Amino acid sequence: MQFIMPSVGKWIAIALSLIVGVGALYLRSRIPQPEKMEEGYKSAKKKRNLLLMAGVLLLWLCSGLFLGSFGLGAREFQVEISPTRMDILGSSVSSTVFMSWIVIAALAVIAILLRIFIIPRFKETPRGLQLVLETAVTAINDLTKEKYGHRNDGLASYFFALAALFIGSAVVELFGFRPPTTDLSMTLSYALVTFVLINVYGIYKKGIKGRLQSFIRPKAIIAPFKLLSDLAVPISLACRLFGNMLGGMVVVELIYFALGAFSVGIPAVLGLYFNAFHPLIQFFIFINLSLTFIGEAVEEIE
Repeated sequence: MQFIMPSVGKWIAIALSLIVGVGALYLRSRIPQPEKMEEGYKSAKKKRNLLLMAGVLLLWLCSGLFLGSFGLGAREFQVEISPTRMDILGSSVSSTVFMSWIVIAALAVIAILLRIFIIPRFKETPRGLQLVLETAVTAINDLTKEKYGHRNDGLASYFFALAALFIGSAVVELFGFRPPTTDLSMTLSYALVTFVLINVYGIYKKGIKGRLQSFIRPKAIIAPFKLLSDLAVPISLACRLFGNMLGGMVVVELIYFALGAFSVGIPAVLGLYFNAFHPLIQFFIFINLSLTFIGEAVEEIE
């Protein structure tokens, strides 16, 4: 990183953009805002919005010019598919596995604190945080019943814990750390749990004989294909989740790299989407696919 003093021309551009940007925001604050039903409401609102956009744009331009003048926005574009590794007590552990341990520990501490200090006793009429938690539990419980096609049989608790882990991983990325969901070994572990559940619930509902017979129905000739299809499930789930989460991380890094010194504000807004909404969408897809596969394993074939 090179620290070079800006030229006189750049100092003038920085000062002008700063002064005009602050001036635009000041003028916006001086424009009276009539009530919604009063005359001149739309005109005043339009002027205020235009001045707000102009002020924000000019201040963004000022920050980019200032940071770029000192070389603060210059950096190389590097994205590693495999996470870095670290030594912990003589063992080599990937950074994503270590972060997943932190997320799990944080979730456990939060759960204990909530249960002891915030919700020591559940009320019959839930309010506040209890209402939020019960709504989330009910939503996942209803989803598992709908997709599974039977009583949820404990599946809701597993997928609720997985949802908490996904959200925790998203929060980790907001602090600049690589989330565990961008590690193929981590997503494969989630998918392998689903694969185990598929067979466990299939055997639980049909027995070992019934589970094996499902591979030869309706014709024994399709048994190899059905076996390969089942073995491909964890690979498919793991690669889909890994690819989507890694793609979101790469997109944000590309935006930071392309904007350089002007990467103030804009990547943060896009990063909020990829760090908050995108993981929830991917979790919804993951849980739906998992429940579909489990539902197929316990489905009776005539």
